[in-house]
Amino acid sequence: MDIIVLCGGLSTERDVSKKSGALIARALRENGHRVALIDAFYGYTGEYDDPREIFDRPEDAAGAEITEEVPDLAALLASRKQNNASRVGDNLIEVCRAADIVFLGLHGADGEDGRLQAMFDIAGIRYTGSGHLGSACAMDKETAKKLMAAAGVNVAEGWNVNARDAEGSAPCLPCVVKPRSGGSSVGTSIARTQEEYAQALKLGFAYSDDLLVERYIQGREIGVGVLAGEALPPIEIRPKSGFFDYKNKYQDGATDEICPIPDLTRDLDEALRAAAVRVYDALGLEVYARMDFIVDGTGRIWCLEANTLPGMTPASLLPKEARAAGIGYNDLCERIIAESMKRF
Repeated sequence: MDIIVLCGGLSTERDVSKKSGALIARALRENGHRVALIDAFYGYTGEYDDPREIFDRPEDAAGAEITEEVPDLAALLASRKQNNASRVGDNLIEVCRAADIVFLGLHGADGEDGRLQAMFDIAGIRYTGSGHLGSACAMDKETAKKLMAAAGVNVAEGWNVNARDAEGSAPCLPCVVKPRSGGSSVGTSIARTQEEYAQALKLGFAYSDDLLVERYIQGREIGVGVLAGEALPPIEIRPKSGFFDYKNKYQDGATDEICPIPDLTRDLDEALRAAAVRVYDALGLEVYARMDFIVDGTGRIWCLEANTLPGMTPASLLPKEARAAGIGYNDLCERIIAESMKRF
């Protein structure tokens, strides 16, 4: 097959995405496909008479190291010589139409929030993962919470805070403050005092005008992937310091990620898997996703969020879960394509 792998984009998670995209592209080439790896923000900048030529001379997006710093999107915008009114780069629709399918290695804004999927749906372009509606519902954390609660999934009590009316004390303490739409814990804080709450608002509003404040739930953090409607083995996340923030997610050695979980009882394993599939169905997700949970001291399961394009880096959770289920990285990429093609 001729496959475009899209990565990067205008997102605070672009470095993670570029790492995911490079590994996906390598795996698909090893599987025998013709692959072009393209940064969605810059598009395809090479010349061609027929867009199918790009698969004979692929222009790979530059790789990226994931540092402790969140990418500076203002500097990124200033660096592009193209029309900055567009959030996608040159020739993107035309070259993607030439592919048999586009593998979305994007994370966060313009890739995981349904906008790109909607554009591809209109243009008749096949792509991997969930459709535009499920993607949008999962990315908007308040919408996702309402849909999950309606499906009988436990979610933390929460409040919306807008930048225009952010005065006042925290609705509860301790609490988690995070952008209403976003990923990789960018702009997220745990506040235990009013002073920490004020700082959490300041950080969060640097990334979004709308924040979600949730009651903090102490417990074990466990992720559960779903592939083609079937839950994968749960994985436990144990940061060595602090919480599972951007730094602890992507810096080697910062977090222990355990899969399979040796002390997980059969009942809790089954309950976590069932909850993951329930969330997957409630949000209208397709092909694959990863749900994040907290298991509190009483054994009660709380869903934090759903990730419709989970990371595919060496440090990412879904590939580790798949490996525990006997699915290697290259086979995982192939399964995602096969399941996605069924949608079209």
